[in-house]
Amino acid sequence: MTGTVEDLVRTLRASGGDCTEVEVKAAAGGLPASLTASLSALANLPGGGTIILGLDERTDFRPVHLTDPQSLKQGLATIARSYTPPVQLTITDGLVDGRPVIVARVHECDRSAKPCRVSATGTAYLRGYGGDFQLSDLEEQGFLAARRPPLFDREPVDDARREDLDPELVAMYITTVHDRDPHGLGRFADDELLRHAGVITAADQPTVAGVLALGLHPQRFFPRYVIQAGAEPRPDDPPGVRARNQLTITGPIPRMLDTAMDWARRTFDTTIVTASDGTVHDRSAYPLVAFREIITNALIHRDLDHWSQPFAIEVRLRRDRLVVTNPGGLFGITVDRLGRDAVTSARNPRLVSICQHLRSPDTGARIIEALASGIPTIANALATQGLPPATYIDTNIRFTVLVHPAPSRPRTTMTLNRTEQRIYDALATGPRTVAELQTELTLTAPNIRKALRNLRQHNLVHQDGGRGRPTSYRHT
Repeated sequence: MTGTVEDLVRTLRASGGDCTEVEVKAAAGGLPASLTASLSALANLPGGGTIILGLDERTDFRPVHLTDPQSLKQGLATIARSYTPPVQLTITDGLVDGRPVIVARVHECDRSAKPCRVSATGTAYLRGYGGDFQLSDLEEQGFLAARRPPLFDREPVDDARREDLDPELVAMYITTVHDRDPHGLGRFADDELLRHAGVITAADQPTVAGVLALGLHPQRFFPRYVIQAGAEPRPDDPPGVRARNQLTITGPIPRMLDTAMDWARRTFDTTIVTASDGTVHDRSAYPLVAFREIITNALIHRDLDHWSQPFAIEVRLRRDRLVVTNPGGLFGITVDRLGRDAVTSARNPRLVSICQHLRSPDTGARIIEALASGIPTIANALATQGLPPATYIDTNIRFTVLVHPAPSRPRTTMTLNRTEQRIYDALATGPRTVAELQTELTLTAPNIRKALRNLRQHNLVHQDGGRGRPTSYRHT
């Protein structure tokens, strides 16, 4: 995310929280401990990110008073040297609503040195849409694997034989190649065509790409090359219900795609709408054409290296969003260029080439066209239905797509009056009693207690003690 600090804050207020590339800290009482994870995670994020000190997210990113900005800057610079490799920062001053904040640009760690680790513990962190997460040993292997070109899809599959390929899919594939590429790949006889296409090796052994695209049951060799799909319970579901329509989708890519679309039709909420010509239609909460493109991209472009084999493609229908995640980040393109540049870079080039000539066994539709039209198709489908643009999150070893069913409602944030603001800012540096606030702020005790009650009702302040014990107040 680029732009001035005012632009960043405007985006944060509109979205109602931190963005993947931006972390906000109040820091009125000093640098928070959570910065340790955030600096590592942002350094591991493609393109890096930004940390803004001096904003309170709970009060709609209102600026707070920083008692010693210079010490905060020095502290940031010191912490940045405690990583391997050291985190590279560009620290500047900014203004939000006319008040000063500190803006620290966290530069992406060089790919050859990733993951960026906390030197004292050896721990590395990953940025996600839900916060910062410690990398597992397998995920760290993903960063190491990303240092070399991906060639896994062309390898032969141990113990696989020609009989492990689906005769129906193979016949459809060969027919399509002959029809659509008669002067290229289609000029070869069937077995030779399969060898030239990378479906089988010279020794007639199926390749990874061949098994995934045309196999009878690829999960015999790759148990986690599956889609794990499920929906959160509805508010009116009985107690104890943990998920709805949970399903593990298996098979070769064309059949997995068809099954995923069937699951979406059964699971997405549907409304009845009237078109301008008076006809009545069913409308899915999420456009099925957009979902198809998202799932296809996940199946085709997921990482196939050894480190990623324990991870499935995940589809989670939550109450407020649709989340699709696959192992492996973008290859040959960055998030900010998705849908803008007609880039057809592929992590799994053999698999992509095979899938160009595949058709759905159920509908006969093409699986992909490999013309970089998938992201624009998603954008157009969402816009046509009046939905917000999809959010794409690339963490180098994981790629996530978020789709929201409707424009976000305006946040219902608390507007602080002058007394509440002064008390809230005073508590940012540590707990206070009413007497201490009275002395420090020269306010009357009744006004302080009234303001504290309001702040507590909005869960901004917590009371410790009470009923005969010493009572103090602090930020929640």
